[in-house]
Amino acid sequence: MTDSSKASRASKEKRPVQKSSSPSTPSTAKVPSAAKAPSAAKAPSAAKAVETAGRSAPAAFPEVPSALTDDLSDAVEETVPDNRSWYVVHSYSGMENKVKKNLEHRIESMHVGHKIFQVIVPTEEQIELKEGQRRVVERRVFPGYILVQMVLDDESWYVVRNTPGVTGFVGIGNQPTPLSTDEVDRIMRRIESAEPRVQVDFKVGERVRVTEGAFAEFQGVVDAIDLDRGKARIMISIFGRETPVEVDFLQLQKV
Repeated sequence: MTDSSKASRASKEKRPVQKSSSPSTPSTAKVPSAAKAPSAAKAPSAAKAVETAGRSAPAAFPEVPSALTDDLSDAVEETVPDNRSWYVVHSYSGMENKVKKNLEHRIESMHVGHKIFQVIVPTEEQIELKEGQRRVVERRVFPGYILVQMVLDDESWYVVRNTPGVTGFVGIGNQPTPLSTDEVDRIMRRIESAEPRVQVDFKVGERVRVTEGAFAEFQGVVDAIDLDRGKARIMISIFGRETPVEVDFLQLQKV
């Protein structure tokens, strides 16, 4: 066999080898088609999930009016610890009501109503006995003093202390001293009492004269005073002996 025949036969034998190598291409083609199919199928479900989530999201809150937000912010800023107490403030005698009005005006104008809560001039109704007549009058319990309920700090102290007519706080040195709970309760019961108190111009141990009744013109020494009943027990000398006699306030006159 010649060389040219051998070469031709060799080329024919190699061609099937090239065809047999072509089946390997499908294995390489499976990789992109098989790998991409699942991801392509998932894409629509992800988009749908996002769309569904968007529909289920809550609607935006309506816009709050600026005036309301300003009020809320002021309320937050004005929140203070509720450690309020009652303090006694000294003022010029006879000017208690005027000082009270001045202080209340300053509280409003200086916006400290969240620190200074109440201003009270303690008064009570009294039954005054004068020239044999009984009349109801209103009198100050503590002349020259005012009660202020407040949270004490530098700002509230400044507002009260610099009110016209105020001469200072009652306390030790420059430190205002709050009233105790018992003191406050006792004062409040007294000024809120529905029954007027009897005001008399004599006291235990003083000498009085009985102006009318069975013992008129007798004199004696006051032994006890019953404000609730409006009567006094008088020690009167009868036949040389000291005898206790209960007499109405209206029937007594200081000697």
